[in-house]
Amino acid sequence: MLKIALINGSPKAKNSASEAALQALGTFLRDSEITEYDFRKPQLSFEHLKQLEEQEVWVLAFPLYVDGIPSHLLSCLAQLENHFKARPTPKVTVYCLVNCGFYEGEQCGLALEMVENWCAKSGRQWGQGLGIGAGGMLPALKNVPAGSGPKKNLGKALQTLAANIAHRTSGDNIFITANFPRFAYKFAAEAGWRKMVKANGLKTADLFRQK
Repeated sequence: MLKIALINGSPKAKNSASEAALQALGTFLRDSEITEYDFRKPQLSFEHLKQLEEQEVWVLAFPLYVDGIPSHLLSCLAQLENHFKARPTPKVTVYCLVNCGFYEGEQCGLALEMVENWCAKSGRQWGQGLGIGAGGMLPALKNVPAGSGPKKNLGKALQTLAANIAHRTSGDNIFITANFPRFAYKFAAEAGWRKMVKANGLKTADLFRQK
């Protein structure tokens, strides 16, 4: 039975898009032993490092931060690299899900390349990456099955990814967006920002103030 580590690299404690993406992927993984991890801090415990030694596949999921990897997760990757340099371990195949607030999943391309380069440097085998546009919608769509409605593209992509994971094979990176009109996504996103601004005692105009 294939041992798979699903690694949530979001700094959010709950209701993150990364968590939603991994949960959706889990529905496509069959006959596997799955262990879930949360990398919310810049330091991993020795216990987690030992457990990861036993996993055959790692699936990283994280939000796009300035076209790259969140700093706390970058620290974790550096720690993993140093840890495994000191000890021979079985080959691990790494897959990656990156979500972003942009409508286009292609915005995640650079972050996926960073993870691929890290794999080459740290002796991990790169599998495949998935760039998810309109990722901010995922937490609100948890009850919508992947492959249906706004998550139709996501379902197809995760099915392809899961097939490669099952055989530990590689594939070209996939970039998707939600099956949802761009103008409607933009409107909903702007409404969300206005709501957050109001909740913090500010006005919309304050977003455009310069110091």
